[in-house]
Amino acid sequence: MELYRGHILICSGTGCISSGANSIKAAFEKQLAEKDLSGEFKLIETGCHGFCEMGPIAIVYPEGTFYCRLENEDVETIVEEHLIKGRLVKEKLYNPPHSEDKIPSYKEIDFYKKQHRIALRNCGYVNPEDIDEYIVKGGYEALGKVLSEMSPSQAIEEMKKSGLRGRGGGGFPTGLKWEFASKTESDKKYMICNADEGDPGAFMDRSILEGDPHSIIEGMVIGGYATGADEGYVYIRAEYPLAINRLKTALAQAKEYGMLGENILGTGFNFELHIKEGAGAFVCGEETALMHSIEGKRGMPRPRPPFPAVKGLWGKPSNINNVETFANVPVIFEKGADWFASLGTEKSKGTKVFALTGKINNTGLAEVPMGISVREIIYDIGGGITNDKKFKAVQIGGPSGGCLPEDLIDLPVDYDSLIEAGAMMGSGGLVVMDEETCMVDLARFFLNFTQDESCGKCTPCREGTKRMLEILERIVDGKGQDGDIELLEELGETIKTTSLCGLGQTAPNPVLSTLKYFRDEYEAHIHDGRCPAGACSALAKYVIDQEKCKKCTLCTKVCPVSAIEGKPKEVHKIDPNVCTACGVCVDTCKFDAIKKG
Repeated sequence: MELYRGHILICSGTGCISSGANSIKAAFEKQLAEKDLSGEFKLIETGCHGFCEMGPIAIVYPEGTFYCRLENEDVETIVEEHLIKGRLVKEKLYNPPHSEDKIPSYKEIDFYKKQHRIALRNCGYVNPEDIDEYIVKGGYEALGKVLSEMSPSQAIEEMKKSGLRGRGGGGFPTGLKWEFASKTESDKKYMICNADEGDPGAFMDRSILEGDPHSIIEGMVIGGYATGADEGYVYIRAEYPLAINRLKTALAQAKEYGMLGENILGTGFNFELHIKEGAGAFVCGEETALMHSIEGKRGMPRPRPPFPAVKGLWGKPSNINNVETFANVPVIFEKGADWFASLGTEKSKGTKVFALTGKINNTGLAEVPMGISVREIIYDIGGGITNDKKFKAVQIGGPSGGCLPEDLIDLPVDYDSLIEAGAMMGSGGLVVMDEETCMVDLARFFLNFTQDESCGKCTPCREGTKRMLEILERIVDGKGQDGDIELLEELGETIKTTSLCGLGQTAPNPVLSTLKYFRDEYEAHIHDGRCPAGACSALAKYVIDQEKCKKCTLCTKVCPVSAIEGKPKEVHKIDPNVCTACGVCVDTCKFDAIKKG
């Protein structure tokens, strides 16, 4: 075994690669070679560290020094100063919002301090393309324990005892789901991993597959043993090429090491695993549509029952869990169901990975214990709202989730609390909005997505969401009518109760939740012809604050439609009948004198 004086971990998730991680890695290789340090420091590509806002990222061990937003020219300085002279390169350390302090230690950064990483435990720490690194971290120990010490029914009981609920949206108890599949008599059963992550802004499943593919394989093999399945599929959208390539590498290594295929670990248990690349239709996240797609048919849902546990893939009993759910499985068997159940709340055990996006300083992936408050996620981990704007709302659960207002910022995040408040856990998308976000326009954005992704099989979803979208578009265009709000509510409730699958049943949620908490904004659009957030261009009106205006004429010179009247030392005014609300004057004014009215 080769020993090194230090390790340099380069984040090679999709986010960091898109911001230049491959170039940073090449620069380190060149510098280490030139300084004759290749034998002293090992360069390792890892999966996503989660702090995507700060990429490209490199962490130098044994100190655990976190260098961020790297550029190629920084690498020579880090090698010269840190690796050779032992001095920190302070200008590339993390600088938290509202502080001049530089934080050198990875573990001391607020973004990580409140996290509890289980599903993401290996992401950012191991080379995802090296099975030996996974094994050194305890990988496949759980599989060996289950196959050699437990019967399938004991494995299911352990899973039920852990309290793990599906992390893909529904929150159904995983152990119970496994039990249903195990009790169905059949000569053939399947274990399926749903990696068809299609929520706007969500990338937790992709990051786990890119950063720790062996944990998914191990979780699926354990699930196969427990339910009696001897074959499985990972259904993943083709637009995740890095995740697919790393999963293919991991499958080949697992088979070579005897963790997959025939006679796994010499126990006589057989399990084959395949990858099915999907075309990227959001509806294929629904399990019956997903199975149709694997079978080579158009991805459309079918009525249930029969449920997949009774009649699934090719008519055989099948169990479907998502990526994050499977990533939790090995840890539960390694540390025990009691340990896992001790985390979280009474009815929501363990942790949940959230993708933080929107108007928040620290975007990225955060895995937190169930029960943590929305406030802690947004302010303690997410670093607060960008540009010190006022927090307005948070959309939780992706396009099928709901919007929660500031009043509920201390709500504990667990399955039941979110549903009661009108949102849902979903896959874990968490989009933060500030005071300049129009909630009507936001509802229109999410409904436009789900309407576009409707497969069209059932009328309520196909036609109902289209009618709702037409009403929302009319409202943001300033053409709302009396009765629009009531019609949106009626359509939304009808679609929820009559649609065939989960897509239609949850599609109205963003509209209904914004109507519940931000009804006054809808009324202002319809009855006053006004967008309170000043975001809807058709309703936006710009006015000049006479006290702040310096009468410099800069705004009059840049206005493309000559809507601003004013000469030097004369009062400036905007003609609302001419103004197109393009916002050029706002960007040009140096005195913050032009506002949306």
